[in-house]
Amino acid sequence: MNGSSDISKANATCEENRVLDIVSLYPKDMNIYGDYGNVLTIMRRAELYGYNPVLHEYNVGDDWPERVDMILGGGGQDHGQSRVTEDLFARADAIRELAENGVPMLMICGLYQLFGEYFETVEGQKLKGIGILGEHTVGQDVRMIGNLVEHSADFGDIVGYENHSGRTSLQDGTQPLGSVDSENCGNNGKDHTEGARKYNVIGTYMHGSVLPKNPRLADFLILTAAQNRYGEFAPKQTDSQRTELAKLDELADRAREVAITRPR
Repeated sequence: MNGSSDISKANATCEENRVLDIVSLYPKDMNIYGDYGNVLTIMRRAELYGYNPVLHEYNVGDDWPERVDMILGGGGQDHGQSRVTEDLFARADAIRELAENGVPMLMICGLYQLFGEYFETVEGQKLKGIGILGEHTVGQDVRMIGNLVEHSADFGDIVGYENHSGRTSLQDGTQPLGSVDSENCGNNGKDHTEGARKYNVIGTYMHGSVLPKNPRLADFLILTAAQNRYGEFAPKQTDSQRTELAKLDELADRAREVAITRPR
């Protein structure tokens, strides 16, 4: 009886604290071009909505957190991908289960590739992916680099910066995150797609970091995490929190305006 009572009290306390457990995946090895800014954005915006985000930085060999409400992963060089691959496979079943249960995830560049079927490097080394996103990537000698705007039905225009040599092709059942107007950019430079979506998992080549300039995308991740854990997204904000959130959105709009006008 005491055990059941303790569990009930713990659950009640958790709901009162409005905890969201956020995992930053391999920040030591997969964190280039400012991708950690995505973590900072999620943490602050969740706080401003009245939640209590708890950050778990998971690196190779660490213990996996008991609770996961969101996973954020960044990009890395080929050697960084090689270092994390074995550990990623050890956690693959748990991550796949979370994905199938609707846990939101954002994977940038290198981890976007490893969440697919495989990534083949320029040298011909084939790194098997964990198969959450139906896509595969083949490295090329010529990189696609530059400012980028993609058009997304759910998130409007997404602004970021790409820098990758991999050419990614989507498979049936996986939707692109958005579309790009020009060739020689996006997933593969040919089919005008960028990124991928399956379940609530998003993969993209958008660095920048992407979330500070794209609050609709950040809020989708927070909203989905809250709904999965508590059954609803219910902001509890003070006036000062609303003011700060509005200021962040205003700054994001200004940054987007500048980024959109920059040459590729």
